[in-house]
Amino acid sequence: MNLPLTIVSISLILLAGCTIHKEETKMKIPENTKTAVFAGGCFWCMEAAFEEREGISEVISGYTSGQTQDPTYEEVSSGTTGHVEAVQVIYNPEKITYKELLDIFWRQIDPTDAGGQFADRGPQYQTAIFYNNEEERKLAEQSKKELEESGKFDKPIVTKILPASEFFIAEDYHQDYYKKRTLRYRVYAQGSGRKKYIKETWGEGDGKG
Repeated sequence: MNLPLTIVSISLILLAGCTIHKEETKMKIPENTKTAVFAGGCFWCMEAAFEEREGISEVISGYTSGQTQDPTYEEVSSGTTGHVEAVQVIYNPEKITYKELLDIFWRQIDPTDAGGQFADRGPQYQTAIFYNNEEERKLAEQSKKELEESGKFDKPIVTKILPASEFFIAEDYHQDYYKKRTLRYRVYAQGSGRKKYIKETWGEGDGKG
C-alpha cells in the first residue's frame, strides 16, 4: 500500500520478509457459484471484509480495469497502468444475494473520496463496482441511489459503477494477508484510518479486521 510518511514504518513492517511470487492470472470458478468484483482501496482490507461470510466461498485479491495484461503489484502501485486494486468474490447466490454483497461493500469504504481510500492515495485505490450483467448494474445503481438519499454523507458519492473487465490475480503474498500476517494487518487497518472510519460511520461490527 502507498502510505503517507507519517506511517511509512507501517508499510515497511507489512512487507518485510514477503516472498513475492505471481499467482496464475485466472482461475476456474466452481459450479453453482457466481463472481462479483469490487474495488475498495487496499485489497487486504476488502478481502477480510468479505471472507467468512455465509455463502461466500472465496475472495481473491487482484487488479482490474487497466490497459496492460498481467500487471504486477509494483506496476499497479505506480498508478500508470489504469488498474485498480480489487477483490473477486466467489459466492453462492442461493445463500447470499448480490444486493447483500453490495451492502457489505458500501460499509467498508469512504464513497465520497475520489482520490483513493484513507492512507492509500492514487487512482489505483479508487472505489468501483464492476457489474457482469444488466441486472447487477441496476442493483448497483439502486444501492448507490439509496445511499445518496440516506443523508449519511454530506458530500457526493463518487464510487464508479463500471462494466466488468478482465481480473488479474495478485501475487500470492497478498492473498489472505489478514490471516497470514494477522498482527501486521491489524496495525495497517488501524494506522490507515479505515477501521476508525468504519466504526464512526457504521458503528461496531460492520468492519472486519
